Amino acid sequence: MRSLLTYIIISTVAFLALTKCRHATARQTSDASHRLIACQAELPSRHIPIGNSSEIKQGNVSYDGMVKIPSGEFMMGASDEDGRQEEYPRHAVKVDAFWMDVTEVTNAQFAKFVAETGYVTTAERKPDWNELKKQLPPGTAKPDESQLVAASLVFTPPTYPVPLDDASQWWTWTAGADWKHPQGPRSTIDGKDDHPVVHISWDDAIAYCKWSGKRLPTEAEWEWAARGGINDAEYPWGKEEIENGKSKANTWQGNFPDKNTKDDNYYTSAPTRSFPANAYGLFDMAGNVWEWCNDWYSADYYQMQKGKLSDNPRGPKDSYDPMEPTISKKIVRGGSFLCNASYCKGYRVSARMKTSPDTGLEHTGFRCVR
Repeated sequence: MRSLLTYIIISTVAFLALTKCRHATARQTSDASHRLIACQAELPSRHIPIGNSSEIKQGNVSYDGMVKIPSGEFMMGASDEDGRQEEYPRHAVKVDAFWMDVTEVTNAQFAKFVAETGYVTTAERKPDWNELKKQLPPGTAKPDESQLVAASLVFTPPTYPVPLDDASQWWTWTAGADWKHPQGPRSTIDGKDDHPVVHISWDDAIAYCKWSGKRLPTEAEWEWAARGGINDAEYPWGKEEIENGKSKANTWQGNFPDKNTKDDNYYTSAPTRSFPANAYGLFDMAGNVWEWCNDWYSADYYQMQKGKLSDNPRGPKDSYDPMEPTISKKIVRGGSFLCNASYCKGYRVSARMKTSPDTGLEHTGFRCVR
């Protein structure tokens, strides 16, 4: 019997991959743009509201584990030629000072939140078919109930090179995969208290923020912090390519997705603080896991900011993705352990990706600000 992932891949992801190819051809995008389009190939989403988030009580507010990011102005967007179309044009942004978590939220921190609130993450809940079908082509048949189970998307690499335009070849909808079981029900986070928590939806991240008295960063705040005060930085450490010199971040080395040489010593997530911090003292602003931002995604948002100074921008009021017009998207930033220059340079400070708020994957986490 087909897995839920296969079922949805056939009806949506494969269809959307074809749509993206046509879209890219029509726009005559560059090879770099093609790679970055493939990097964020749309994946099955579940669209389950968190329900009990408003009932979560705030814990003791603390600045422990945070660093103050100064106010300032910068040119937001890509200064290189590796960006996707929506990373342009660069535009002036002003950001007030704020506090930011030094690291991504860890398994230990998230476990404390769950212990105190009883919160159940999106990945731990059975999908609601009535909500799920709203994001699928009309007439898509309902899968068997045995397939509508609590699950999440797990990285399952092939053993041989594959085309990079079909993410279903390295993602598997896995029953029992969640933040406590990153690779499925037989896996564990024992001994990984200092690893970033993963399989976190935007809804889950918001729930944690409410409990901790914090919030998610805006996209502008995230990029300003990632740049570390370096003008025209392409990466959190400056402009040096990631392959040169010492390991700078937890990313993919070798041939994606079938061979990782692990030159940085990690295959999947790494403990936070495993690589040098940027000039603001922030760790893993490149690689390790993607990080949720508060902003909605809209394809033309940067174009709308052209020629003006945006003062503490909060992003568009709602979401619109021409590739998937029926699905609202939030911004994720920073790249992950799966990013490689041949496929995805998501670890660039200006790289912006998008995903539905209900989606959690093995390489998606978050950090908070105040």
